[in-house]
Amino acid sequence: MTIRAEVKRDCFNPDVVLPYELRISDFEAAMQDVYDYFFDVNSMFIARGLPRLEETLRAANMSGMLSDMLTASLAKHSRALCPNLFHNGHPDLIVRGAYQNQAVKSGDEGVEIKSTRNPRAAVDTHGARNQSMCVFVYKVDALTEPARDRSPTVFTNVYINSVRVEDFRRNLRGELGTPTSTLDRKGIARFRSNWVYREPA
Repeated sequence: MTIRAEVKRDCFNPDVVLPYELRISDFEAAMQDVYDYFFDVNSMFIARGLPRLEETLRAANMSGMLSDMLTASLAKHSRALCPNLFHNGHPDLIVRGAYQNQAVKSGDEGVEIKSTRNPRAAVDTHGARNQSMCVFVYKVDALTEPARDRSPTVFTNVYINSVRVEDFRRNLRGELGTPTSTLDRKGIARFRSNWVYREPA
């Protein structure tokens, strides 16, 4: 039987500092939108004897899909932000009316959205830059047996903060790999200091 996950309102940080007119209610609504989607899809899959969506996607694809869903949902609920319509443009959410045709290849006004299973909220980026970044940490139950009894995927932590170029370390991947950047130890600690949502460990 599929269980619908519910956002825990008492896990939000009333003292969080949110940029661009974002509200805690925007995050709550976006997270619940994701939970409702997974409930609907997985209910259909399980009724047909198919594995849950979480079990059919590779981890990188799952994170990418969640980031896209959260971007779209936050844009829907936000008062000041909208999706960046430039293909692979940065950031994912931009200030409404700040850029021509709601699209920018590399803009300064907005929020980059990431999701990860890494409990430390460390994510790879294509390059170090000054930006506002938001990371949703999620947890997938891949161990409970039988699989039909597995707990729904949930967000355990959400962080949002401004980061600077000097907060990043460079990840070299060899001749065939694409170099990336990740917040270093001090950078991730500062980033995580402004948390939006945190479930008990």
